[in-house]
Amino acid sequence: MSLAQADLDYARVEQAIAYIAQHFTAHPTLDEIAAHVHLSPFHFNRLFGRWAGTSPQRFLRFLTKEYARQVLLESGDVLAATYQAGLSGTSRLHDLFVTYEALTPAEYRAQAAGLTIRYGFHPTPFGECLLSLTDRGICGLTFQAATEREAALAQLRLTWPQATLQLAEAETSAVARQLFTPEPTSKQAFPLLLKGTNFQIKVWEALLRIPTGALVSYRDVAAAVGQPRASQAVGGAVGANPVGYLIPCHRVIQQHGGPGGYRWGLARKQALLGWEAARREALQGQAEPELALGAVNR
Repeated sequence: MSLAQADLDYARVEQAIAYIAQHFTAHPTLDEIAAHVHLSPFHFNRLFGRWAGTSPQRFLRFLTKEYARQVLLESGDVLAATYQAGLSGTSRLHDLFVTYEALTPAEYRAQAAGLTIRYGFHPTPFGECLLSLTDRGICGLTFQAATEREAALAQLRLTWPQATLQLAEAETSAVARQLFTPEPTSKQAFPLLLKGTNFQIKVWEALLRIPTGALVSYRDVAAAVGQPRASQAVGGAVGANPVGYLIPCHRVIQQHGGPGGYRWGLARKQALLGWEAARREALQGQAEPELALGAVNR
C-alpha cells in the first residue's frame, strides 16, 4: 500500500476513532460507524483491515483501559531493563533503528545559527507529516492536517529561529518512504538531532527505549530518569517531543490505563497504539475473542 493510500485510509480511520471515543457509551454498531465515515459496512471493514492489519472489533479492544492495564503490567520495568542492557536505541517496526545526538550547550544558546533545515510535507499511515532534516539527522517530525501547514511551518521556525529553512520535498520524500514503509530486512539507522533542555533530552532518551508494542506510565518514565516524583514534569517533556513516531511518546499512558494527552490529537495517539498493538499481536501469533464495537474507554 502506498503512503498516499495509507494517508487517505487514515483520514477515515481517524474519523471513526474520534466518533467511537465520543459515542462509546451508546455502543455504536459497525453500521453506524461506517455510515459516519460515509462507507458501507463491507467497505469500512475492508479499509480498516488494509490500514490496521486487523478487524475494527479487534482493533478497538486494543484501545480499552483493560487492555492498556494488561500491557502496562506485562511491560513491567521495561525502561530499567533496557538501560541495564546498555541499549543505545531499540528496534522499531521492520527493523527500523533510531539513534540521536543533542545540540551542545553552545549550539543551543546560538539557536542553531548556521544550520540548514530541509523540509517537506508527506502522507503517512497516520496522516500528513512535516519532516525536517539536517546534515546531522532528523530534527522534526510532526503531524498536521493539510490546512495546518502554515502553522506547522511557523512552529518549526520558532523552534529553530536562527536556522535557514529550505523546501526540499524530493529529499524528504525519500526519507519519509523509508521511515513509514521500510523493507522488512532493512537495518538502516535514522539519526536524530534534538534540541531541548537537559531534562527533556533525558526524557526523550528514555522514550527511545520503549519497545514497539509496550506501554509505560508517566510515573515509569519519571523513575527511569531518576526523578520518581516528577511525573508532571515528565508529561511536559513528553508533550514537547519534536519527533513524533520515532521518539514514541504515544507509548506513554496514564497509570490507570487511560491514554493521556497527545500533542497531535487523541485520535491519532489511539490510532498509533492500536496499529502497533495489532502488529504486536500478529508477531506473537495470538488470537483472542473479538469484542463488540464501542468498547473504547477515554
